Amino acid sequence: MVVAEWQKQRAVLMSFPHKNSDWASNLNEALIPFIRIAQAIAYSTPVYIICDNRDNISNLFCNRRNMSFIEIETNDTWIRDYGYISILEDREIKLLNFEFNAWGEKFKYSLDNMVNQILYKKGYLGTTPLKNIDFILEGGSIESDGMDTILTTTKCLCNANRNGGLNKSQIEEKLKKYLDAKRVLWLDYGYLAGDDTDSHIDTLARFVSCDTIVYIKCEDKDDEHFEELYNMELQLKSFRQSSGKEYNLIPLPMTSPKYNIDGDRLPATYANFLITNGAIIVPTYSDKNDKKAQEILRDIFPNREIIPIDCLTLIEEGGSLHCSTMNIS
Repeated sequence: MVVAEWQKQRAVLMSFPHKNSDWASNLNEALIPFIRIAQAIAYSTPVYIICDNRDNISNLFCNRRNMSFIEIETNDTWIRDYGYISILEDREIKLLNFEFNAWGEKFKYSLDNMVNQILYKKGYLGTTPLKNIDFILEGGSIESDGMDTILTTTKCLCNANRNGGLNKSQIEEKLKKYLDAKRVLWLDYGYLAGDDTDSHIDTLARFVSCDTIVYIKCEDKDDEHFEELYNMELQLKSFRQSSGKEYNLIPLPMTSPKYNIDGDRLPATYANFLITNGAIIVPTYSDKNDKKAQEILRDIFPNREIIPIDCLTLIEEGGSLHCSTMNIS
């Protein structure tokens, strides 16, 4: 089964922006949240930083404790979607390397698609078994309860731009086979304006324990997301645990609308937090609900430090905090 994010982590992967990425026009500004996220991860968990120049990036840090800098060429920074997926199978951790096509060939991806194999050959994962799988699957498109259940969205996994020709039941069969899952819960509703991922689950709803799901709730009936997120909430209420019990559902607030300089709405979401061994790293957006989201997560994770990171720069490029990291076990 896919290892749940709150379970013990060996390290967290990051992929830093560089001059040949989409961040080129504001590279110095873009590096700031990546540096802060890496520092927050290193508070309790080793972080492997993939970069174009080891010396240049390492020199940006005063304290390099718990940090490894690894030179590998990349197209972009959203390693949640092309990094390893960790599973526990027969009491052994295994790493899965799925195919990546940049959310339906929306962007260049040939370098990103090779990162896992190159990193593995460099020896950073030791003797942990690696399996390459000829199936397109992004880490941000699935949530695991660490037991037997995968939570995902039909808008993403059933989109013909990923594994065209496969229907929902065929995709579910592959998820169960590759991820060693017994159940798949499909959300048919929910999206964020400005999201290139076709509704990744990690922008909408997250497992925080085997019996609890946090999710984005829209209170503003005039917001374009209201109806979709309301229907998503109703569907979440209809889901049951393997035991037959209802899930504990905890809503997270939405931010007020955020826009880029062209007037396009940006996909700001508090669901895109990261769980590490000793901390919950929470995205903030200079919004009135920043503190409320942190308080909710503090109540859920009383034994982990809450570390807020300003992610307004990240959503300018369509992602947020969780999207820019990948935990490995």
